[in-house]
Amino acid sequence: MKILLYVNTKQNFKKFNNLGGIEILNYELNNYLKRKYYTLLTNSLTTKIKNIKWDIIISSNDANVFNLVHTKRKILWLHNKLQIEKAFRKKQLISILFNDIEAVFVSNYLNLKTTKLYCFKKRLVIPNFLPNIFAKQKQNNKNFYLSKKRIVWSVQREKGLDKLIDIWINKINSINSNAELHIFAIKRSHTDRLKKYKIFFHGKVSREKLLNFYQKSIGMICLGYDETFCLNAIEAMKTGLPVISLAETALKELIIDNKNGYKVTNIDNIHENILDLIKLNLSQRKKISISSINFAKKFTSKYIFNKWDKFILG
Repeated sequence: MKILLYVNTKQNFKKFNNLGGIEILNYELNNYLKRKYYTLLTNSLTTKIKNIKWDIIISSNDANVFNLVHTKRKILWLHNKLQIEKAFRKKQLISILFNDIEAVFVSNYLNLKTTKLYCFKKRLVIPNFLPNIFAKQKQNNKNFYLSKKRIVWSVQREKGLDKLIDIWINKINSINSNAELHIFAIKRSHTDRLKKYKIFFHGKVSREKLLNFYQKSIGMICLGYDETFCLNAIEAMKTGLPVISLAETALKELIIDNKNGYKVTNIDNIHENILDLIKLNLSQRKKISISSINFAKKFTSKYIFNKWDKFILG
């Protein structure tokens, strides 16, 4: 069986540390599938690729590839929303409507939010999986004993961040000056003034560095205004961090209140949950940390690849 995995990206798959979430998921799914099949992961449709008669094409968020390369099965792996207006703007609407496509969604939320006017041959939900660097991470007990109470923001979306910073300054730092907010994946200028409130911007870092920082932290914030899955949240849980979230969009499927995180009813009250997390004693912190790790185990590749196997052979 010949399987082509296509990602419309400018990233070089050989430079692993530069890859984003979608690229890494494709990279690791390809590594798994090539043990059984002839596979190719690409971001460029060369003449040689177009001349091969593929059995399956798995394309991430891009239906146009199905018009350019011959294949028996057309699988559209949807990581993001693709409503009609967006599909039209990206010139994919015709490709979606006139190809016999099987759609794989990364969450139930994304499936529900994708219009039923797309006449997909099949609609299936297969959750995203933990990249190997996180999946292989052993349980870390060091963060149970940390004196510094570090909270991490590691998602690229900035909605709600300014509000959170304001709350941190006025309602958290003023009460607990030992608490620290560390913001990754977002680069801003003139942030030195925030250091006195224990707010630190790190910009984009490698997954290894982020993993190491998770191990020195006690919690993670992912507000979830517009998340179709939030792989960052599962990665944080795997290192023992509960996730504080509004639990909207796809985060509603991932957060169990007081088990692997805290559901915030209103961002204006988020300081209450953050302070509750900071105040946990050793026994309480162990309990929620272990619970977070156990929840994240559901998303290891061992289980998710099994779903892909059944789908491909089905």
